[in-house]
Amino acid sequence: MSHPRGPLSQLRRGHEELVLGLLRKHGPLSRGELGKRCGLSRTTLYDILAELVASGAVVTATSQEAPRGRGRPAETLTLNPDAGQAIGIDFARRALHVAAVNLAHEVVGSASEPHDADLPWEQRVELAVRLVGSLTGTGTGALRLGALDAIGVGVVGVVGSQHAGEEDRHAEEGRDQPEPHPAQVLLRERFGVPVLLDNNTRLAALGESIWGAAAGGQDVLYLRLSHGVGGGLVVGGSLHRGAYGLSGEFGHITVEPGGARCDCGGTGCLETVASIRAVLDAYRAAGGRAADVPELVKAVRAGDRAALTLLGGVGARIGEVLAALCNAIGPSVIVIGGELAETGEALVAPIERALRDHVMPVSRHRVSLRRATLGEVAGALGGIALVLHESPLLSRYPAGPDLAEDPIPDKESR
Repeated sequence: MSHPRGPLSQLRRGHEELVLGLLRKHGPLSRGELGKRCGLSRTTLYDILAELVASGAVVTATSQEAPRGRGRPAETLTLNPDAGQAIGIDFARRALHVAAVNLAHEVVGSASEPHDADLPWEQRVELAVRLVGSLTGTGTGALRLGALDAIGVGVVGVVGSQHAGEEDRHAEEGRDQPEPHPAQVLLRERFGVPVLLDNNTRLAALGESIWGAAAGGQDVLYLRLSHGVGGGLVVGGSLHRGAYGLSGEFGHITVEPGGARCDCGGTGCLETVASIRAVLDAYRAAGGRAADVPELVKAVRAGDRAALTLLGGVGARIGEVLAALCNAIGPSVIVIGGELAETGEALVAPIERALRDHVMPVSRHRVSLRRATLGEVAGALGGIALVLHESPLLSRYPAGPDLAEDPIPDKESR
């Protein structure tokens, strides 16, 4: 179901999603029943159904409920659970998350597992293979690896530009092609399908904008507060990557001039104040005891004054950064995700206060602040969206498997 991108293709994709949604909700339906429920013209509906059947997302089934002696049983249509599938993998700093959907865009499974931050890539990929394997089985909705079309992968850090024409520019300037990421090479070896790559936080923003807290938003700012601090932007209904894939590095906006040294090489970055390590270190320095975020959450719920005071200050800094970004970009929705968001109102309330204080009066009441809803698998789901490439949010994004050169030659050519 790959279409040229543009307003008409976005409208068509909306019609496809409407039909697929009805089949998900009601089960097998005849063409007549679909027509009554969807409100599309007969010509448009039959055209959409013909393409969905041709692509394999929808299959025909014969109803056994029609009374005997009254002609042929009515033909019904249903989602095809065996249609081509896509896998999304999020290689976070200290955990790995996988998710899979079928061609009808149904999530058929997800899994997560923590690991050491310095785990070698070979072992991370082996862990990914095992988690993907845990989604396979013999049930109706089980993942069938033979039906895989591609894998979308999120990784920590900067992912270089992969815009169309980049290879030509490299060739003209006499530069070598960028080396593929180890995850691309290793996963391509294991699964034998294209592997598309992007920053995992940007993919989480994409996931939240399609399936999560900002679904339907045309201008969205996503901030993830985790072991690192980063985010993503949806501008004018499209995911924004930036000229060199550098969009969304909100964690490296300076909030304390001359402050603590950041891993990026700068000082006083938001990440030095609002990352998990920074918050836990500051809490312990204030006399608190918490080895991880769940223990900090317990302290907050118990009314620990040191925890509440600390998060009040952190939230204020975050809110000031978000307010500046709002004044520059003008989002309608801000989504806060990551483990630190689990501290709830102790962090969110001071963010809201700072937004009210610093966003321009004309727009401060038009910005909606929301908690992320997809949890740990947001980045993996964003990777799946990257593979499907059918959301209008990706209308300006490099298309499909051409994003990256296949780092592993086909077996036949070895």
